[in-house]
Order: sequence, then structure tokens, then C-alpha cells
Amino acid sequence: MTNDTDTDGTNDGESNENDTRARTPGGGTAPDAAPIDPAAPDEFGLVQAWWGDGKGKTTAAMGMGFRAAGHGYRVHMLQLMKGGADSVDAVRGEYNAIAAMPGFSYENAGHYGWHGLLDGSEDDEHAAKAAAAFERAETLVEGAKRADLTEPLPLDGDPDEGVHMLILDELLYAADRGLVEPASVVDLAESKPDDLELVLTGSHAEPAYLEGVADLITNVRKVTHPFDAGHRARRGTEY
Repeated sequence: MTNDTDTDGTNDGESNENDTRARTPGGGTAPDAAPIDPAAPDEFGLVQAWWGDGKGKTTAAMGMGFRAAGHGYRVHMLQLMKGGADSVDAVRGEYNAIAAMPGFSYENAGHYGWHGLLDGSEDDEHAAKAAAAFERAETLVEGAKRADLTEPLPLDGDPDEGVHMLILDELLYAADRGLVEPASVVDLAESKPDDLELVLTGSHAEPAYLEGVADLITNVRKVTHPFDAGHRARRGTEY
């Protein structure tokens, strides 16, 4: 009968497990949160596109926004199309969370209801809001061009003066609905500064115009969705 106990009182299996944990971030334990100080990313500069008929496109984009802001990077989200409906609260949960997060800011440029759904909203107003929002997106990109994105930016700074990550939520939906020209989206992506991470979301239709332009294109595909069973938007999951 052999004895696998080492001289330090552990057996080989325990020793290997301890060694493995020691090589992981935090030594295998949950690290304490660090203070959030202004910082600059080393490898930002890609264009991301999140589309599909599944739930989670905006959620994924905001999750990256929170992750980036947690490292001290400056993040801003501009929302198109989401002007509210009778199924959601006036203040979405993400607005409260973003307001409490250093370095993360947002603005909403949507119109009540949804374009083309006969919900009492005016399609002309949707078009006007989308056009104005796209002009705002261009202004934000221009601000990023003027900034030195290789350096930290003030966490409470004006987004017009530069951000490290710009999230244009539902821009792809606006393009899909014909409220923004797809070619204009391409021009915007190609004109951004090298160090700006640009995140685009929306649309159930594939944005084929972004092939060769976007560095990451993710199809968020629906398998089953509670909306199909008649569920409405739920507080804490959809808003």
C-alpha cells in the first residue's frame, strides 16, 4: 500500500489543485473590487455589430460598457428607436445603473412607440428622431477624433470631447427600417478614429453591408422567446 501524502502534509491531488488555483487571477479566490480611476485601453479600436431576432443585443453591449467603465475607460451609449411604450417604465433599469457608474453615460433619442407597428406613433416623427440621432452619432465620433484616446479621459467628461467606447444602440434597426441609410452607417464606421471601440446593435435582418467593415458580427438567434407566448416586457429583464 502506497502513501501519496507529501512532506508538506498534502497528497498529490491536493497539491496539483492548489498549484492550479495559484496560477489563476486572484489565486482562485474572488478578488476585492479596486477603485475606478481614469485609464486608457491598450487594444480598443474595433467595430462590433450585434444583430438577430434573439434577446440580448443591447444587454451584451451594455455589459461590455460596464466592463470597460470598470477599468476606468470612458463609455457613452446613444440609443435610437427606444422612446418608450406603455409596456415599459419611463426610467429603464439601465439608466439608473449607468448613472451610478463612473465613466459611463447615456442619452436617448427615441420616439414613443416603434416605427411601423401602428401603435399610435407617427412614422414621420420616428424618421426625424432617427435622422437627428444619427447626426448626434456623427458628432460623437468627431469628438473622439479630436481626443487622444490613448490617454485616460475624465470619467465625468463631456462625451463630445471623446470616449473610448461608443455604443450606438438600435442603429442597425434604424438602418433596417430605412430611417438611416446603411451606406451612412458604413461611412460612420470607416471614419471613426483608430482607437475608438464602436459597438452597433439592432435589426432582425442581417446587416450584410457591414461585412468587411465590422471586426465582430454576432447573430443573437432566437430559439424560444417569452414574447411568442404573450409575455410582455418585464421589469429587470427587458427594461
